[in-house]
Amino acid sequence: MASQHQDNLKITKDFLWPEEDLAPAHEELNEPVIDLESYFGGGDEAETACQLVREACLSHGLFQVVNHGVDLDLIREARPCALAFFKLPVAEKFKAQKRRGSLYGYSSAHAERFTSLLPWKETLTLGFRERCTDLAIVDFLTSSFGPEYEHAGLVYQKYCEAMTKLSMEIIEMLGRSLGIDPSYYKDYFDDGFSTLRFNFYPRCEEPDQTLGTGPHCDPNSITILHQDDLVQGLHVFVDNKWKFVRPNSDALVIGIGDTF
Repeated sequence: MASQHQDNLKITKDFLWPEEDLAPAHEELNEPVIDLESYFGGGDEAETACQLVREACLSHGLFQVVNHGVDLDLIREARPCALAFFKLPVAEKFKAQKRRGSLYGYSSAHAERFTSLLPWKETLTLGFRERCTDLAIVDFLTSSFGPEYEHAGLVYQKYCEAMTKLSMEIIEMLGRSLGIDPSYYKDYFDDGFSTLRFNFYPRCEEPDQTLGTGPHCDPNSITILHQDDLVQGLHVFVDNKWKFVRPNSDALVIGIGDTF
């Protein structure tokens, strides 16, 4: 998830990025938008969807899905819960500070890992394992902030469950697009681990000098992203230039990670 804040913060040298990394994206990416409801209906529409996904993965590794089965009300409910967290005083947020080597917690510009080329963002990262019976996300938030965060934890737990189900459907579609049995990858990912990350981009006085997230490849298998309508910041490098992905509040962006 990506979101934006209202406050203006002054930039320091730790957040300055080289000019070659700051090239703007003026052209929109023409990624396919796959209607999963039609895909699961089978027939010619399913074959067409697989072909579009295959072409996108070979070209730039990104497509969007609509009618994906994830409750849009759940997505909308998760956003204000995250915004409420990021609006907390700094000292409160650091109660959930991400420790070195941990997948859980709050991070301010990844300063616990880097000292330069810092991203202009804050993150809250939560881990989820499908076959785990305890409410790990709820436990983490309530132990860090108290019982008033139980509701947010339950929302995130449901969010992770819904996204995990969708991710398995996407992985099966990727297998089909490769011309193999759709269930081929199931054993590899059936007991997988996933993370839920909220990216929060405060307003910046010098936005042309820094980046919310620098150039990178995702090291995972797939990324499922819901963009904020206010943050048109997702760029994809293709044809030797950066292209932007237009936000669609009803869609989810699917990105192929290094595993694929």
